Amino acid sequence: MGKACVSQTDRTKYMTETSESSNFIIHNTTIEPGEHKTIRLPVGELPSGNKISIRAHVYRSTNPGPTVLILGGVHGDEINGVEIVRRSVQKGLFEDLQCGSVIAIPILNIYGFINFSRAVPDGKDVNRSFPGTTKGSLASRVARTLTKKILPLVDFGIDFHTGGHSHYNYPQIRYSKNDPTAEELAKVFGAKYTLGMKTISKSLRKVALDQEKPILVFEGGENLRYDGISIENGLDGIRRVLHYHDMLSSAPAIPATLHYQQTTWVRASNGGMFLWMKQSGHPVRQGEPLGRINDPFGKEEDVYIYSPHDGHIIGHNNTPVISPGDALFHIAY
Repeated sequence: MGKACVSQTDRTKYMTETSESSNFIIHNTTIEPGEHKTIRLPVGELPSGNKISIRAHVYRSTNPGPTVLILGGVHGDEINGVEIVRRSVQKGLFEDLQCGSVIAIPILNIYGFINFSRAVPDGKDVNRSFPGTTKGSLASRVARTLTKKILPLVDFGIDFHTGGHSHYNYPQIRYSKNDPTAEELAKVFGAKYTLGMKTISKSLRKVALDQEKPILVFEGGENLRYDGISIENGLDGIRRVLHYHDMLSSAPAIPATLHYQQTTWVRASNGGMFLWMKQSGHPVRQGEPLGRINDPFGKEEDVYIYSPHDGHIIGHNNTPVISPGDALFHIAY
C-alpha cells in the first residue's frame, strides 16, 4: 500500500466528497479503490450509423485523495495534447498512484480526430459548447457527457491543447484569473510561461470554475504536428502536479517560470507573403521588428511588423501567405 495523501493540508482543502468515497461510478460502472478500468461513454452517432464514444481510463489508489482529470483532444486536430495523454497512459504513469484517482481521456472529440478537424460535422467547437445538452449537436452532446458524467467526480484537471491552424504556441500553462488555487497549480506545473487568463463563455474552464473546480489549460506546438518539446513539457507538468498532491512519489524539479497577466495579438496590416524574424519563446522590446510582409509580385516595399510591448512571444503564425487582419504574433506582457 502506498502512502496516504497529506489530506489536512491546504493543497487538498477543495477536494470533493467523491474523492474520499468508495462510491466512484461512471456510466453505471463502479471503480473500487485500487482498480483500473477503461470505460466507453456513448455520445452519439454519425449519419452512417457509426457510434461515437469517449474512452476514459480510470485509475484509483487504495488511499483517498483528490481526483484529477487529464484531458486531450477537445479539438480533434490538436495532436500534441492527444499524444501527451496517450503517452502518460502507455507509460503507466497513473498505475501506481500513492493516493487519489486519475481520469485520463486522450481524445474527447473522436470525430474531429479521425477527420483532422478542430470541430465536429456541423462546424461547432466542443470547447464553446459547455455545459451542453443531450438533445443538441454532436459538440453539445460531447460537452454534456463530460459535464454530467466526469466533471462531478473531479477536483481539478489539466486540459491539453496546441495552437490552431498553422499557429505555433510555445509551451505555456493558462489558469483562470482571480482563482488562487488554479494559480498555485499552474506554478507547480512549471511551463516556461504561466498566464492568468479570463475565462471564455461556454468553455470547459468556465463551466468548471463555476463549480469551483480549477482547470489548467496547457498550450504547446501547433495543430496536426508533433512537437517534442511541448510533449515533454506536458508530461513533466503532469508529474509535478500529481507529485505536489502526493499522488506520485517523484517528479522533475519545478523550473523558473515567467508569469504574465496580459496578452495581445499583433495582426497583419495588409496581405502578402509573411516572414517572421522572431519566433515563439523570444523576448521582445517595444518597437522591435518581428517580421515582414512581402508583396508577392515584387513591386511594393516590404511592410515590417513591430512589437507593441516589452514582453515575450508566446505564439506565432507559420503560414507563409496571409491576409489583412490575420494574427501573426501573440505577445505576453
